[in-house]
Amino acid sequence: MRRKFRRRLAWIGFGIAVAITGCETVQTTRSGAVGVTRQQQMSSLVPAAQVDAAAKQQYVSVLKESTQKGQLNRDAAQTERVRRIAHRLIPQTAVFRDDAPAWQWEVNVITSDQINAWCMPGGKIAVYSGLIEKLKITDDELAAVIGHEISHALREHARERMSRAAPVNIGAQVLGAVYGQGAADLGSLFGQAFFVLPNSRENEQEADRIGVELAARAGYDPRAAVSLWIKMGQVGGSSPPQWLSTHPSHESRVRDLQDYSQRVMPLYEKAKR
Repeated sequence: MRRKFRRRLAWIGFGIAVAITGCETVQTTRSGAVGVTRQQQMSSLVPAAQVDAAAKQQYVSVLKESTQKGQLNRDAAQTERVRRIAHRLIPQTAVFRDDAPAWQWEVNVITSDQINAWCMPGGKIAVYSGLIEKLKITDDELAAVIGHEISHALREHARERMSRAAPVNIGAQVLGAVYGQGAADLGSLFGQAFFVLPNSRENEQEADRIGVELAARAGYDPRAAVSLWIKMGQVGGSSPPQWLSTHPSHESRVRDLQDYSQRVMPLYEKAKR
């Protein structure tokens, strides 16, 4: 009888936890020339400052592991190239967010066969050497990659994924407390949201569009996003790289990138003068 009561209490607690995990509607960025205006739902239990702190902790962990393996910034010229491109893109983030240029930006290269790159909340960037070497990537294409990843951070897509997962996570903590199991913290929720849960197609489309505008404003040809996508698809074959695993279909993405890269061409022409 007592066990049955505890089980019922646990599920009641679970329901309450889900119910109180309220979300608020926010606009993380201005629309820019590409017109990204979707309002987002963020949970009050996932504050932006705490997400940034969790990201910083995760980034330090990744760098420490890469250093121990001798994989961090092994090629000085490669690292300098990536940082030079990123540092031209970063000032352009002011178009979308006033606070972004002042983030504690970090840019590092990890020696790995992975065709991958990412930017954590707060501006913690990593580019994998496999992306550069296997694609024989141009500066314009690299700007497209980094601009895309920066855009995820500007739009706080990781926090958005965490907000969706928060009700279940909090409910699991209630159940765990009743049954004597350990509770997950915000850091583990961030790790799951950033490295495991995929971006939605909507998130990817937003990052593509903002990314081409960042590249154009920084003086990089936005049309390189199209050639980059074609290269990525060719390398992936029947089993695309992880970086592509949840992205929109080939045809729709190429069409969208062609459209939006043309829209920001005047910005590119102005930046080249």
